[in-house]
Amino acid sequence: MKRTNLTVAALIVVGQMLVTSCSTPAQKVEDAKEEVVEANEDLIEANQDYMEDMANYKKQTAEYIATNDANIADFKMKIINEKAEAKADYNKRIEELEKKNKDMKKKMDDYKDEGKEKWESFKTEFNSDMDELGKAFKDLTVDNKK
Repeated sequence: MKRTNLTVAALIVVGQMLVTSCSTPAQKVEDAKEEVVEANEDLIEANQDYMEDMANYKKQTAEYIATNDANIADFKMKIINEKAEAKADYNKRIEELEKKNKDMKKKMDDYKDEGKEKWESFKTEFNSDMDELGKAFKDLTVDNKK
């Protein structure tokens, strides 16, 4: 008795699965079209987000580089009255920072859109380089006199 009830229940479940899984080819095509449309919409949105991120990041780095240029100009004005030896040392360090700042600007300007994964990798490396440049600027402006 238990076996027959179990067999009947299994047959009912299998029958329901067959009935619900049967859909017409036209319905399958329509479902596939809907999935493609949704996937395309998601892709378009992801690309827009990526492009916005890239544009915002480029704008932020351009502002940071411009700030560095202004800081360099200010520092040059501050060292005008320094002793010749100290002034020469400062000018050498300033030239190095100017070169690094220009290199960072060129690196950002030369970046070509190569996909989101490469962009994230580039951004991580660029942030690291920008942090090092920021530390170098702070080290330059620290007054070591006691």
